[in-house]
Amino acid sequence: MDELIRAVSQDGFIQIIAVSTREITERARQIHRTLPVATAALGRTLAAAAMIGSEMKVEEASVTVRINGGGPLGTILVVSDSHGNVRGYVQNPHVDLPLRDDGKLDVGAAVGRDGLLTVIKDLGLKEPYVGSVALVSGEIAEDFSVYFFESEQTRSAVALGVLVDRDQSVAAAGGYILRLLPGADDSLLDKLEQNIAETGAVTARLKDGSLESLIYRVLDGFSPHILERREIEYRCYCSEERVLAAIANVEDGELKEMAEKGEPVEVTCQFCDRVYRFDPAELLQKRAAK
Repeated sequence: MDELIRAVSQDGFIQIIAVSTREITERARQIHRTLPVATAALGRTLAAAAMIGSEMKVEEASVTVRINGGGPLGTILVVSDSHGNVRGYVQNPHVDLPLRDDGKLDVGAAVGRDGLLTVIKDLGLKEPYVGSVALVSGEIAEDFSVYFFESEQTRSAVALGVLVDRDQSVAAAGGYILRLLPGADDSLLDKLEQNIAETGAVTARLKDGSLESLIYRVLDGFSPHILERREIEYRCYCSEERVLAAIANVEDGELKEMAEKGEPVEVTCQFCDRVYRFDPAELLQKRAAK
């Protein structure tokens, strides 16, 4: 099972949230049949959304992350509940690009840099909170760092990664969000930057070690204290009731035409690919009975 851990430094000035999301990302890959660069882009966004969602204090709250940089992947859309359980999709999952010169997946080119990263926080109020920033690299982690600085005025370091195996399955995935809290001295930055550089790729650490060991490495010298750990998963909340509500605006005339042709009403969930089928004649009868 994938995991989310929240920790704080002994002095209380550094907070870190970290996730391991290999199973979540592999589940998304299987559902959407993504090729490697799409798997990496979607997986990074799933990890980020899980961490942001877990910070929501309202039980029914949710966070929606939308990324579109004008690249061939199109829109990436991910939703997290307040526990860090996530679901998501990428508009064009079968994009295939050459590797970068360093042999890594070219997520930046696939996502593009001409567009926005948008975070929508729904706390159950009349209007959700919406924050957007222009993409700076399309590599996603760096873009989230800019988002936290510009939209939430917090100094943050974000690391996200997905390691795709030779058979295109997910070997490791996850990331962390590290924040300097109010009152933190700038002198902490040099040591943190050194730790982050020495930690290296998130996926290399998660592939061979635990999520907890990743946290202790990033906060080496700061005596981190684990505040919380929880299991997270890929979870879709679609249901027949929700789908029926979504198709309530289909005109009666269109339903009658489908009924005459013997065609069912089919709706596919974008997040889990489950197909819902309804008899248009039955839908018309239910409407008439109301």
